[in-house]
Amino acid sequence: MRRELSEKEILDTVRDIRHEAPGIGAYKLYLMLKELYSDQKRGRDWFYGLMHESHLMLKPGKRRHKGLTVNSINQLWVADITYIDTDESMAYLHLLTDTFTHEIIGWVLSDSLVASNTVTALDMGILCVSHQGIDGLIHHSNRSVQYCCNQYIDRLQAIKATISMTEDYKPTDNAIAERVNGIIKQEWLYRMKRPPDVLIARELLTGIIGFYNNRRPHRSNKDMLPPARFREALTCMSSLNGGFAPPAVRLPPLCFFHGCFAWKKKNGIFAAVNRFRIQPSTL
Repeated sequence: MRRELSEKEILDTVRDIRHEAPGIGAYKLYLMLKELYSDQKRGRDWFYGLMHESHLMLKPGKRRHKGLTVNSINQLWVADITYIDTDESMAYLHLLTDTFTHEIIGWVLSDSLVASNTVTALDMGILCVSHQGIDGLIHHSNRSVQYCCNQYIDRLQAIKATISMTEDYKPTDNAIAERVNGIIKQEWLYRMKRPPDVLIARELLTGIIGFYNNRRPHRSNKDMLPPARFREALTCMSSLNGGFAPPAVRLPPLCFFHGCFAWKKKNGIFAAVNRFRIQPSTL
């Protein structure tokens, strides 16, 4: 029988994980330790006490509670661009996220806002998950020029995606995308030394997004699975059952936001009237 780990060994493991993910919270650390050391009997309260005594607990962040239910993979993708500071200049992170698994399925870090970078992030997402079926996909973004350009719109129309855009530039109108931006910055970048240039920042983001997708537990995913592992579990379930049955009733497209807005079609593009608010609190 394996001996029980000492407090020092547990804290050393916590610090190793925090070195890779400095903003990861105590509950997610506890779940990761349970997976690493499945034969250990110590409970969550004991672990929390140890974290408190060792001054390793993080201050709780603010959560926003809006209304949305998404009930299948590739039902809704959200896209956004956020800035990343480097010593040399500003860099721009082009992100594409699946809202059901919370997986970052496409990303590009570049030194410019040229739309071709945003298209590359979209192409990465399509290549990553399109084999799982993207019928009925809705793509949501703000109205920045990168998402309105002909090349980006043509890509979305080629995969028969419904195009949704915010009415204005309020962060709450694309809240899940903003939440993912916040996780990357608050749990990693703001706790690290600023990278010297975009090349080093790109290497850094490769590790961060890899950890986020494959190792960081997510509260809203079944069994707190990391996003990529949750998608793999759903894919396995789909192959066994002859098709994935979502955990909630699948609502008709354009009707699953609890009536918090109406849809308006303009120039072939659906936009959310009033506030397009997506539930970020469970990320």
